[in-house]
Amino acid sequence: MPVKSDKWIAEMSLSREMIKPFSEDQIRNGISFGTSSYGYDISLSDEFKVFNKNAAGELDPKKDNSSLFDDIKSDSVLIPANSFLLARTKEYFKIPRNIITICFGKSTYARCGVIVNVTPFEPEWEGFATISLANTSPVPVRVYANEGIGQLLFLEADEECKTSYKDKKGKYQAQKEITLSKSDKSSG
Repeated sequence: MPVKSDKWIAEMSLSREMIKPFSEDQIRNGISFGTSSYGYDISLSDEFKVFNKNAAGELDPKKDNSSLFDDIKSDSVLIPANSFLLARTKEYFKIPRNIITICFGKSTYARCGVIVNVTPFEPEWEGFATISLANTSPVPVRVYANEGIGQLLFLEADEECKTSYKDKKGKYQAQKEITLSKSDKSSG
């Protein structure tokens, strides 16, 4: 399962809109984003869902948790100490059928105690990616919109999958906003 190069990422993004908007070069203004040698550094949009510690209740992935989050639109936001928030990528993705991705957090944020969690983008998944950013430090950490948050690696399978995410009508297909967890029962 070879990892795909910057040339392939650029070709797929420019001809097939695999990543939109797409930066063919690595933008180094602030925390870098854009094409790297064997990956693409994704960036954050200016939309965030911050967990409200004062909201009564529990987080349950099988229930509607929207009342536990505050929506914020800003150029930057603080992740409270020992807490987390949800964000989304600035980029919209259309993953080819023979590709799966893996995402790793940027070292700049890792050095501040921020863990970036994004599940793999499955074959033929498309949408803005929802990202969980967990602050493991004992103090708040600021994150910035329109700057890098993680590096996406594109892995090519040696054969095409039998069933893609699109084929199985995945519950997070074509998401346009930060999407809270959905149980199979609630998503149809």
